[in-house]
Amino acid sequence: MSVFVLLAMALFGATAASAQTPTLREESNIYGRPGWVMENGKIRVGLLRGGGHIAEVRMISTNPRLSINPMFIPALRPESGPAGPGYMGHLVCFPHYGPASADERAQGLSGHGEAGSVEWQQTRPPQTTAQGFTFFYGADLPKTQYKIERAVTLKAGDTAVHVEEWIENLAQYDRPYNRNQHATFGAPFVTLGRNVLDMSGTRGITDPKRTAGGKWAEGQLFQWPAAPRSDGIDLSLRDFHAIPGGQVYTPVLTDRSKIQSWFALYNADYPLLVGYVFPTDDHPWIIDWQNQPRGDVATGTARGIEFGTSPFDEGLRKSVERGQLLGAPTYKFIGARQRLSTTFTMFVREIPAGFAGVRDVRLVDGKVTIVTKNE
Repeated sequence: MSVFVLLAMALFGATAASAQTPTLREESNIYGRPGWVMENGKIRVGLLRGGGHIAEVRMISTNPRLSINPMFIPALRPESGPAGPGYMGHLVCFPHYGPASADERAQGLSGHGEAGSVEWQQTRPPQTTAQGFTFFYGADLPKTQYKIERAVTLKAGDTAVHVEEWIENLAQYDRPYNRNQHATFGAPFVTLGRNVLDMSGTRGITDPKRTAGGKWAEGQLFQWPAAPRSDGIDLSLRDFHAIPGGQVYTPVLTDRSKIQSWFALYNADYPLLVGYVFPTDDHPWIIDWQNQPRGDVATGTARGIEFGTSPFDEGLRKSVERGQLLGAPTYKFIGARQRLSTTFTMFVREIPAGFAGVRDVRLVDGKVTIVTKNE
């Protein structure tokens, strides 16, 4: 049986007998933090009140290597505010991406925007249909005068979760913003030499500093995933390269000829594939950020795939001053009192031994279709 057939079975093989009506419950301890849990018998999704983080998207299985949560979970520490001690799993960076300016810090703003540092609440009653269940949650951002809201939909028998996200400008004037989805994956799913990334990337640029301790040339244009080394030999950026004290940060332009963009991650030692599909126009950039701390590698190792409006985590002002990179904008505008939406779909799939990677991912009529490199 081919790898593609196996993947197709995993994607479409849910029968009426195995499909379970999605459920929602409040949970006081999702890795030490309160929130909500959605399940459908196939996957479990954990949403946090603090910062709205998506802390968990994992398959429900008796096989612990398949049911592993691939998302980044920081070491459990006492709460230090509504969002807890740092981000967990998937963080939305809004209305800026990167550090707050000195003036913003003086007003109580922190890195990656206000959305990830406030308490999120259920915003409206859930919607239930024959196909699935939709949960709504969001937050007011009083310092930056925005609102943010999500509709998270889980369908019966599916191993994908669909998210629609709205931002609303409460100010009476147009203004720039950045919105980057910071999907962060952690150890042991992220492991040096075993974790592999595929994406719909085209041209990229190596970071001026974060190149895994100088493994490849800094500040160079390249065609993803072949990073240029000083000796003229290219190094594949599909792999995890971060070393203790040597981060990796690589912005890559999506294929703007395609309506949809995607990325997918797997670990050669696990039968699990995790990925995202999203509209290209809303998210022209995919960034691969890799981190391995000098100390606690077991809980600190992370690989963040950040997709959105800005290629660099430099703050909104610098993003606006940059204007564009590789012919693509580095920020967007929202109108006075305007409400804008975007979407993304997260998926997990079981993969067979000998899996070689992903060639393409498509979202058609709400279903995720995967084309593998084994074909």
